[in-house]
Amino acid sequence: MGYKNFFSGIILRKSLKKRDDYSKNKRFFLLLFLLFIFNKNIFSQAVYNNQVFNSNRFKTIVIAESAVTTVGLIGLHYLWYKKFPHSRFHFFDDSKEWLNMDKAGHATTSYNLSAVQFNMMSYAGIKNNQATWIGGLTALGFQTIIEIFDGFSQKWGFSKTDMLANIIGTSLFMTQQFAYKEQRIQMKFSFHRSIYAKYNPAELGSNKWQRWLKDYNGQTYWISINPASFTKSNTEFPRWLNAEIGYGADGMTGGSKNPSEINGKKISSFNRQRKYFFSLGANLKNIDRKNLNTKALLVIPEIFKLPFPAIEFKKNSALKFHPVYF
Repeated sequence: MGYKNFFSGIILRKSLKKRDDYSKNKRFFLLLFLLFIFNKNIFSQAVYNNQVFNSNRFKTIVIAESAVTTVGLIGLHYLWYKKFPHSRFHFFDDSKEWLNMDKAGHATTSYNLSAVQFNMMSYAGIKNNQATWIGGLTALGFQTIIEIFDGFSQKWGFSKTDMLANIIGTSLFMTQQFAYKEQRIQMKFSFHRSIYAKYNPAELGSNKWQRWLKDYNGQTYWISINPASFTKSNTEFPRWLNAEIGYGADGMTGGSKNPSEINGKKISSFNRQRKYFFSLGANLKNIDRKNLNTKALLVIPEIFKLPFPAIEFKKNSALKFHPVYF
């Protein structure tokens, strides 16, 4: 789906552009939803399974989530779906757009929504397996509802590849929680400014906040692996240190292909290409909380990659070293 004024001919191009805009709006909405429900109890993915079930906490969480979800879905209907004609349920193939950066966004959003929901259930005293099922199915259900809405809209459609990405993200979380009772492999996000937004600001953002959400050229999605968690408990390998593999892309000024002109003005031609990264990262839940110098890090949601050196791999290009990358 994600996860945006912030999230055949002219008619076809207009339709595809509206699809691109909506896809980003949808992911922006999901990102807001994700950040809204973060709180000090779940930033570091702490586990509360040793606590006794707390009915007051559980009721508060359920009421708050129900209210936020209801308001959000109603908002989606009135802000976007109501503006366009409805249709019979149908599918839409967007698998060749944005070099699949949007699919990486869907998987990452689904993974982190699952993690957030799990942690809230754990905070209420729900045991690991039940909290895992609730977390994963709630996250997947929320995104499935949005895809179904798409399927009944004439302008868009149910995206099978979006849904597959949602399932992959949720499955990664649930599988680890069942197998390890912890997250040894996480999915993260980072952003830096790119040079491409200025060529198509309507599509990629006209200011820094819009670009942070809309410009796929500046986004990178990460698989963050904690090696120490796969070793014996007495290992000397730092338990806070992660190895991270990133995926990004650049050279994109349009969804499936770059336009040669926008509003009658010719724009430069760019080579659309994928990028891969290797970097280090930090597992915040394993940082010593007694160390006052690191306490500030614990309020950073783990969806975001911390700045670290990185090596960039790109087809037909030499390796590139970044002293700091995020």
